[in-house]
Amino acid sequence: MELIGNLLLQGVQMFLVLVLAPGLTGLVRKAKARLTRRRGASVLQPYRDLWRLMQKEVILADNASWLFRVSPYMIVAATWVAASLVPTFAIGLEFSWTADFIAIVALLGSARFFLALAGMDVGTSFGGIGSSREMMIGAFAEPAMLLVVFTVSLVAGSTQLSNVVAFMQSDAVGVRVSLAMALVALVIVALAENARIPVDNPATHLELTMVHEAMVLEYSGRHLAMIELAASLKLLLYVALIGAIFLPFGIGPAGTGFAGLAAGLVFFLVKLVGGGLLLAVLETSVAKMRVFRVAEFLGAALMLGLLGTLLLFVSRSL
Repeated sequence: MELIGNLLLQGVQMFLVLVLAPGLTGLVRKAKARLTRRRGASVLQPYRDLWRLMQKEVILADNASWLFRVSPYMIVAATWVAASLVPTFAIGLEFSWTADFIAIVALLGSARFFLALAGMDVGTSFGGIGSSREMMIGAFAEPAMLLVVFTVSLVAGSTQLSNVVAFMQSDAVGVRVSLAMALVALVIVALAENARIPVDNPATHLELTMVHEAMVLEYSGRHLAMIELAASLKLLLYVALIGAIFLPFGIGPAGTGFAGLAAGLVFFLVKLVGGGLLLAVLETSVAKMRVFRVAEFLGAALMLGLLGTLLLFVSRSL
């Protein structure tokens, strides 16, 4: 019975991230609209959009291969698994031993790989441009992300996320400059990976600047719904990851009771709302940068992650 209960709890977390992901996207859009003195669509609009796309017929190009058809499902599967591994309301769940920091980076890299291949499969100019820009961003974002992983792991002594969160909740962590650098680097990587301002503007389809939208222009129907759901899952993943590592309050320890799980769920929702509102404020406060400035932007994250790692070798107290 204990095994069944643990599996149900793990299933709840997987279902929770899947259900809340479109709502987080809707919250960001609603907050941006209100900050720019517009009424904006409902927070539930992404759910309606996904349902509408699922009902539509799929239109495929004549030269689309099997890869073009399979990629949306591969992308959403890899992103969903990665998002489900991040501790949300409790640590030490049944599959927490698989929640390795490096494994999450690998899953996200796999999703990017399939998305870039799908963008180039049909052979359109926009798809090729979007894929090349996506891989350029990934070439800087992934090393920066790995350096963040190394920094946090050297502090916590593990790459397993439940162990990292447990350490961050303890008094042993203290105040560290390296963790502050890792936090800034992770925020920069999150903005780039989710195609948010200042790297990309998800609300426009301007041919000269778009990155993510250029790769999915040929998708329609349920395939496009899968792509949009994966994008929402990735946004939730990064918000949950930042909250779990750098704001671990409220996350229940392993074996906690119902009250601890309920409190952890409430705190997780508060973190999602706070992260969504902060993202909306940031996107309405800064302008989108030129495409060729993105390398400099992500280079800052790369250097911050490297400096955070080097500081730990200089002194374990930093």
